[in-house]
Amino acid sequence: MDIRPIVAALSRHRVATSLIVLEIALACAVLCNACFLIAGRLALMRIDSGLDAPSLAVVALRGCDGCVNADINARVLAAIRGLPGVQAAGVLNATPFGIRDADAGVTLDAEGRHFGGVPHFYTFGPDAIQTLGLRPSQGRGFEAADFQPIENFLPTDAEVWITEAFAAHLWPGEPAVGREFWMGDYHFRVAGLLPHFARPNPGRSENGVAGAQWSVIVPVRDEAQSGVYALRADPLDLPRLAIAARDAVAAAVPEAVIDLGQSRPLSDLRARYFERDRAMAWLLLGVIAAMLLVTALGIVGLASFWVQQRTRQIGIRRALGATRGDILRYFQLENFLLAGLGIALGMALAYGGNLLLMRHFELARLPLSYLPLGAALLWLLGQLAVLGPALRAAAISPAIATRSA
Repeated sequence: MDIRPIVAALSRHRVATSLIVLEIALACAVLCNACFLIAGRLALMRIDSGLDAPSLAVVALRGCDGCVNADINARVLAAIRGLPGVQAAGVLNATPFGIRDADAGVTLDAEGRHFGGVPHFYTFGPDAIQTLGLRPSQGRGFEAADFQPIENFLPTDAEVWITEAFAAHLWPGEPAVGREFWMGDYHFRVAGLLPHFARPNPGRSENGVAGAQWSVIVPVRDEAQSGVYALRADPLDLPRLAIAARDAVAAAVPEAVIDLGQSRPLSDLRARYFERDRAMAWLLLGVIAAMLLVTALGIVGLASFWVQQRTRQIGIRRALGATRGDILRYFQLENFLLAGLGIALGMALAYGGNLLLMRHFELARLPLSYLPLGAALLWLLGQLAVLGPALRAAAISPAIATRSA
């Protein structure tokens, strides 16, 4: 079909044409970036924590004035392990989706010239590692001599486990076991790699989603820390035992304050942590639905207006031999051209908007694959929206059209 008559008709309605093109462009820009944000939130919510969350719970203390680590650990662990059904318990400084404890930047040289990123440092006692069920995929497990006291922040010279994700960031494409890194005066050597282990705040650190599993596991002696305790139990018994453990610790250490928000099953901590992400995903879905509805209604309204304005022309074309299919294809092609202009402008807006989000909100770059997907969806929406008015135009009788002139 010759598009010159279509272009000529559109040029006589510049205002209406410009408005619908801008509407489609805005919808395309919003659709591409919103879908990208939703995909990112969903990917983050599916993150592998590296733990058997249904079997694990946490008891956390908010404070304990005058307490000694060895004494408080002995009383807390005895209270938790004394509960029927508890399989293991240990002391640690933090867990995924819990309170962040020790983020720190590391370097690949002792002089601090080559920055390596900001992982989270977990400090686990031997019982905590057993309770969490951690085993390296490469390298070796920790030996008794690896568990050291803490000096201010961490052991000054320690064998550690790191996640495969953090290893790939530090030494891309190279073996990581046996490699060294530093955090100021603290020196670490990689003894093993964990397939997964999420940081307490995945997706919300300065490294964003890319650093969600940048974790370092440092073995320390139990008496080096206190305040956070993990317990393992059968998943069916865990909800009951999480509450019982909290009550037992409160009775065993009455001078301590129980952190009720953090003392719960790990699955509950995860669900609570991602509440904002779920809310954001639903909000963006609502924005997308509203934008697409407004765009579809705009296309329907404009097409209906043009059908009404062109009743005589349609009748003349029908009288000259145009079929209903010709009329239908005319309106479909006209809308396809309008959508194409809007989508071309919208893809530019989508990319430009993503650059602004990258600059101000540390968002990742929008993959170009989202642009053709958004374009295809809007083209399909436009063709469906114009179908009703186009069918009404195709049904106009030549006799009725000429009498209405």
